[in-house]
Amino acid sequence: AAEETPSATFVEADLTDWSPPAAVDVVFANAVLHWVSGHDRLVPRLMDWLQPGGALAIQVPRNFAEPSHTLANDLALRDPFSERLGSLVGLAGAAEPATYLDWLTPLSATVDVWETIYLQVLDGKDPIVEWMRGAYLRPWLAALGSDAGSFLDAYAELMRTAYPTRDDGTTVFPYRRLFIIATREGPT
Repeated sequence: AAEETPSATFVEADLTDWSPPAAVDVVFANAVLHWVSGHDRLVPRLMDWLQPGGALAIQVPRNFAEPSHTLANDLALRDPFSERLGSLVGLAGAAEPATYLDWLTPLSATVDVWETIYLQVLDGKDPIVEWMRGAYLRPWLAALGSDAGSFLDAYAELMRTAYPTRDDGTTVFPYRRLFIIATREGPT
């Protein structure tokens, strides 16, 4: 379903098989690519959507090697969760920054790729669990249904050890994000 404003059209569609009806000025992908695998095919395809001089702007979380994710993966592969979660572990993520540079350089007039680690200062009981519930764990919790509580309890225990509460009651959660800006050859 498309919704139009005077300067933009919004379309809800599946990124893996949708393409715009015509070349566009900007493709902006904020925290969507970590839900989709096959970046080696998808990212060059996004560049193909651009008209000459157009820009691709991507932000994707890249925390997949951190305890928040690795410990979740380990837990998901254990009983009693493995039967329902095993197939969901490692389906999506982000490649190394230099890999995106390799994919985009031959297709672009300019490419900038960088990472930033944000120190998220979180409050509350089990704040890492709450953070991860809103993103990485969503499909897992859906697959677990009524058994999600036991998974979250076990995960919370792991997160308390990996990310201890500071003296001021907060928890620091370092979170890596990858940024990419590429422009297509042509007038800007």
